[in-house]
Amino acid sequence: MPTLQLRIVGMVQGVGYRYSLQREAGKLGLTGWVRNRIDGSVEVMAQGPAEALDSLATWARRGPAGASVTGVTASVPSEHEGNYQRFEIRPTA
Repeated sequence: MPTLQLRIVGMVQGVGYRYSLQREAGKLGLTGWVRNRIDGSVEVMAQGPAEALDSLATWARRGPAGASVTGVTASVPSEHEGNYQRFEIRPTA
């Protein structure tokens, strides 16, 4: 299953970014997770069709109203937990 890891930086915590991203991922039919990072960024691991992953990455570059995204790093992870069943919000790491 195609998998994409994103790291989003900027004013992305405390503005509903994770919840909005989870909703967007659901609309796109993606599975995986999103979480805040202690450094103030947001991390995403998403699985699904390549076109849907591209759409999520595009959405992540703008985020929800109130967010101010200054950068998004996208990569294909060398390791992940396998296939995800749903898209969840995970605790801060």
